[in-house]
Amino acid sequence: MTDHYAKSDDGKVLINPLLKRLWPNPATENVSAAEIAAAISLIFTDSLSPVQTGALLTALHFTGWDRRADVIAACAAAMRDAATPVDGKALRRVVREKGRPEGSYRGGLCDIVGTGGDSHSTFNVSTASSLLCAPFLLLAKHGNRASTSSSGSADILSAFPSTPPSLPSITPATLPSLYQSSNYAFLFAPQFHPGMRHVAAVRKQLGWRTIFNLLGPLANPADKSGAVEARVVGVARRDLGPVFADALRRSGCRKAMVVCGEEELDEISCAGNTLCWRLVETGAAGKAAKCGADLSSESDTDEDLSQEELEGLVKIEPFTLHPEDFGLPAHPLSTVGPGRSPAANALTLQSMLRGELSDDDPVLHFVLMNAAALLVVAGVCDADESNMGDDDDGKVVKERGPGGGRWKEGVRRVKWAVRNGAAWREWERFVGGTREGM
Repeated sequence: MTDHYAKSDDGKVLINPLLKRLWPNPATENVSAAEIAAAISLIFTDSLSPVQTGALLTALHFTGWDRRADVIAACAAAMRDAATPVDGKALRRVVREKGRPEGSYRGGLCDIVGTGGDSHSTFNVSTASSLLCAPFLLLAKHGNRASTSSSGSADILSAFPSTPPSLPSITPATLPSLYQSSNYAFLFAPQFHPGMRHVAAVRKQLGWRTIFNLLGPLANPADKSGAVEARVVGVARRDLGPVFADALRRSGCRKAMVVCGEEELDEISCAGNTLCWRLVETGAAGKAAKCGADLSSESDTDEDLSQEELEGLVKIEPFTLHPEDFGLPAHPLSTVGPGRSPAANALTLQSMLRGELSDDDPVLHFVLMNAAALLVVAGVCDADESNMGDDDDGKVVKERGPGGGRWKEGVRRVKWAVRNGAAWREWERFVGGTREGM
């Protein structure tokens, strides 16, 4: 792209021709998502000046093009491409060795993440949910410090009251070896996306949410290896639900669910209804795509599929969930810790992992629902038998709720992981793995 644009005296690329076409109506100027992604990629190499970067993000924001599925998907791909490379072959190899297929889950990596920005500042439910799922799934939890809430995923993990994990030790180079000892890895965004530092000051000065607030959940750096199989993504605006679902499908994802609580919450709500958009593989889904690819492959790239082919492989099914669908009561959002500090949330998380919270604790119920959803989306709950270990009576809840999911079976499994101590043991393996010189 740099060949098409002039450069300033300091060597920065000048994207003025694109900026002029972006405003006021990029559609009439035939601006493409690929052009926008190419311009965004210049940010990661510090090739744009702050003024050019700010102008690009402003034009995208006020034309609404930063909320288009094709633009989000293309820019997320650019962000993944700019990430520090992970050894894809080594990662896929350890995933094949460690993954435990069950139901329709193939044993790949999974993630649960929200866009943030919902203004509710609830408990770190995505982080806690990912940890409770670790006895069943391989987790590649992508996250960062707080930007719009009081406690981000990296904040709560770093504030753990007993020995916290060493997040700086989890790098692109050490990631495959961490999975040798743990089912869980936390992919701290600054460690994997160093190019994002070039846009930090501009984002802060603009004062509004930019496309980068939306790209994080779609830019899991492990995704480039083809090892990510399933994910749950929360959005803070209901109009973004179908957009994100389409962006995921355009990215090649075949197993995912986008959720938005009716309160404009980027989680499955414990207070009432949650709007859901689930990506479901069709019977024609025989070709490997970027999410849920064939883990036996040694290739770093997957066959390119057209949008028409992707739509034939993956359908987006909208429906609504309620706590009752999980066999749980509803709780007001005020009961799930709005505005609490990372230290306070970490204490709650430790008690949860140790099975010390009461069975009717609202925060526990909040996490149970979201964790159960990830197990359903990954496919674990499709199994008609279970042999989890001690205290598992093997009585699978086969009842299917909205969207055809066995939501209550997901809760049964997560409750077992807490009661049995399996979740706490996985936590200890994760912490130990980050502190043993991977």
